[in-house]
Amino acid sequence: MRIRQSFFILAALATACSNAAEPIGEVDTVFKLIGPDHKIVVEAYDDPDVEGVTCYVSRAKTGGIKGGLGLAEDKAEASIACRQVGPIRFAKPLKKQDEIFTERTSLVFKRLRVVRMVDAKRNALVYLTYSDRVIEGSPQNAVTAVSVDRATPIPLR
Repeated sequence: MRIRQSFFILAALATACSNAAEPIGEVDTVFKLIGPDHKIVVEAYDDPDVEGVTCYVSRAKTGGIKGGLGLAEDKAEASIACRQVGPIRFAKPLKKQDEIFTERTSLVFKRLRVVRMVDAKRNALVYLTYSDRVIEGSPQNAVTAVSVDRATPIPLR
């Protein structure tokens, strides 16, 4: 009984700790007889501190019985493309480097992260996505950049 309660608490925390992603679409990559298929999902994340910038992240999502129950560990590979989707405005001065999105890719141990870095010299926002693990992370990563009009300097803290 106690193990069952712990499992549900961990599952609730895993769901509550991820930032809200807007699903854009998905494609199946492997048919699974039982449970959902393996797929690649594309999700949109609006930068919480920079109005007018949206990041699109594609990643693998494991299906099958474990995937359907939320117990599978997704692959570390991901791709990112961030774009200006409207006028760029800054809610507050930005840190030189800041983690802006995170999403669990396994029940407890693995997370997909997106970090925003400011390239002040070129007046650009650089976004890096990678996966980490409690014990050992992955060197697989992807990077993209959004150029900001020179008339709007990026405010730094």
